[in-house]
Amino acid sequence: MNRRIFLYALGVGAFGVAAGCGLSLEDGIFNPCLSGSLPERLRNHDVVRAAWDGIDPSQSWDCHAHIVGVGDGNTGVWITPQMSSPFHPWQSFQRRFYLNAACTQREGRVDEDFVRRLIEYLDAFPRGFKVMLLSFDFHYDDAGIKHEESSAFFVPDRYAAELARRFPDRCEWICSVHPARSDAVAALDWAAKQGARAVKWLPSAMGIDPASAKYDGFYVALARLNLPLLTHGGEEQAVQGAGMGELNNPLRLRRPLDHGARVIIAHCASLGENVDIDRGSNGPRTDAFGLFARLMDEPQYEGRLFGDISAVTQVNRIGRPLETLLARSDWHRRLLNGSDYPLPGVMPLFSVRRFVEQSYLTSSQASVVSEIRRYNPLLFDFVLKRSLVKNGRRFAPMVFESRRMFDRKPIKTR
Repeated sequence: MNRRIFLYALGVGAFGVAAGCGLSLEDGIFNPCLSGSLPERLRNHDVVRAAWDGIDPSQSWDCHAHIVGVGDGNTGVWITPQMSSPFHPWQSFQRRFYLNAACTQREGRVDEDFVRRLIEYLDAFPRGFKVMLLSFDFHYDDAGIKHEESSAFFVPDRYAAELARRFPDRCEWICSVHPARSDAVAALDWAAKQGARAVKWLPSAMGIDPASAKYDGFYVALARLNLPLLTHGGEEQAVQGAGMGELNNPLRLRRPLDHGARVIIAHCASLGENVDIDRGSNGPRTDAFGLFARLMDEPQYEGRLFGDISAVTQVNRIGRPLETLLARSDWHRRLLNGSDYPLPGVMPLFSVRRFVEQSYLTSSQASVVSEIRRYNPLLFDFVLKRSLVKNGRRFAPMVFESRRMFDRKPIKTR
């Protein structure tokens, strides 16, 4: 075994320990990044055609697609130096896996390769289908001071907006504005004018307490601009959070909801535990998905609270959350598809074989889905979710027609 493969294998081991799960090596360690278009036999396969049954591609927007880069293309993208440091092996391994997942491996061309490969993947989707590209803000403290040393990466709003302008038939964009910034509301107004469709937060990584009264003005601005807040719920394993996992508690989102903002809880909080603060600040630790379900079932949040299903098919999330999401057809009008791209290209994070073993997929479906992944992880994510059936229940087509959440009336700005 050569040194490079040994280091990657070591990284997979670290991945497994950190994720607290066995992961899967059935498709190997690396994304093979096969070049060329998806073969016609797969593009027109019955499994792929069936995935589009009942769906209008012009209404199908993948609401959770990350922008990968290192800033080598004058894009303004920034990543923490720890991700390239031998003294921070876990973060260094994460960087290698994420770049491989997005097939961005040419030194000096990482940012360029990310865009090129993503657009190639989108060629396999019907016209009208789009991805919504996520910006990502720095970590700030309560005083509005930026802390790069506590930040994992940064993707500027201007770059995400530029990509959406370059590829209007395939891309929309979602801004990321930390509410503690002194210019937070002005930045929100600017992003709305530039076509942003929502706002992205990862509270534990950015240092945001969604329950803080300090952000009430920001929530009022979200409601005024009719911009949904797409924010992480439950445990976060992909981005370092400096021990701030409780900031991802779904119950902390009552405050923006109560101020009239629409909120989308990413991944439906399908991993980990949080404190049940409905029972006090020292309440018992409770399954985060159970807290998400509690909010979804409260009548006052009908029409304001939603969930995105990105990452819910990862190997460490298969279980009660996924089975519940499939079964709760009454929630489907409030669920939105997202891929969490490029994570579908991190090979050990998914196990198609386990879906067969647990009767979500047939063996023949699994064979097709696995082969698609080697060419196009983005299409793999879509076809996999559309093919899943458990106890006769599957995700309704409306889950994949998420454009309805992001179309909005003309913006009124101050």
